Amino acid sequence: MADKRDYYEILGVSKSASDDEIKTAYRKLAKKYHPDMNPGDKEAEERFKEANEAYEVLSNPDKRAQYDQFGHAAFDPTAGASSGFSGFSGFSGGGFSGSGFTGAFTGFEDILGSMFSGGFGGSGFGTGGRTARANAPVQGDDLRYTLTITFEEAAFGCKKEISYRREERCSACGGTGAKAGSETKTCTKCKGTGTINVQQNTMFGTMMSTKPCDACGGTGKIIEHPCDSCRGTGRDSKILKVAVNIPAGIDDGQTIRLGGKGDAGYNGGADGDLLVSVRVKDHKKFVREGFDLYTNMSIPITTAVLGGEVKVPTLSGELKYNIPAGTQSSTTFRLRDQGIQKLQQQGKGDLYVNVTVDIPKHLTEEQRRLFEELAVTFGTEHGEGSTLFNKFKKNKKK
Repeated sequence: MADKRDYYEILGVSKSASDDEIKTAYRKLAKKYHPDMNPGDKEAEERFKEANEAYEVLSNPDKRAQYDQFGHAAFDPTAGASSGFSGFSGFSGGGFSGSGFTGAFTGFEDILGSMFSGGFGGSGFGTGGRTARANAPVQGDDLRYTLTITFEEAAFGCKKEISYRREERCSACGGTGAKAGSETKTCTKCKGTGTINVQQNTMFGTMMSTKPCDACGGTGKIIEHPCDSCRGTGRDSKILKVAVNIPAGIDDGQTIRLGGKGDAGYNGGADGDLLVSVRVKDHKKFVREGFDLYTNMSIPITTAVLGGEVKVPTLSGELKYNIPAGTQSSTTFRLRDQGIQKLQQQGKGDLYVNVTVDIPKHLTEEQRRLFEELAVTFGTEHGEGSTLFNKFKKNKKK
């Protein structure tokens, strides 16, 4: 057991790594070294098996605890300590530790199934549809793109052209991976099934399981003359430009799905989708809540007292609005249908305008005199002795 690499080192995580960190690290390695992505690469195949073994242990709390305490010896039947199936739920003190044999592949199925759009089914090991059945159609991966637009573009809609990288079928070989004019041969080891049976002797008896064929990487075919362009992968990475129609009313964080614009499928499978996540810039004047808009504006004290017409800013330009006499500061007015276009619906939201009365800070002598006279006319409430009266009287003495 001494020549085996440390499981934490294999996944590239620390011993204090969380379950999510271990899961993420494993997904990256599994995808990088998966046999489908590295046909005929023995080193990649070994790395894939190594990552599987490490994740199988570290993703299980009981087995991880045993490994942290005893190392690889915890799963070595000849070591005498906490022995059990190598790669299955371990035994401790003569009993099952954790979920037992039934849950041995729990986690594996979830991780690899989500990565390769497949699962544990039929004849395969469960690393996704690509190896569950050799040459079975598998949908391509979905891709994500973040697009930033202005507040106005989100409100009124627009059209944007974006560029991104996607995996396409190799144009030189049509995605077969074989050089033009050459043919692929059926794998003699798995007879084209892409999987092989593995027999294991355990305390329960002889166990039979299946795994991807190591001769063909689970494809069921042998490529003797790889394509010069894609080196046998059947894939090309290319930059694609597409137009994205942004509907009026879209909000920050919403996603537009472009069908068939993701990575190309495998074995005739459908292409994945492109998911465009929209980010909307803030506006200097408006704040959005749903389809409604909110803004602040100040009005002269004379307009607040006497009422009058003001120009209110909207996304479509200025709009005339009559302020009623006696309007107090912090009053909010509602302007219907001056908000955001409702997404894929009829009508718009509303605009809410919060007004602040603009109190002049500097008065001429004439203005002070007029305000003092005005204050007197308000009587006991605003006349001599009142706060308002004293304020203007104090300003006059300065």
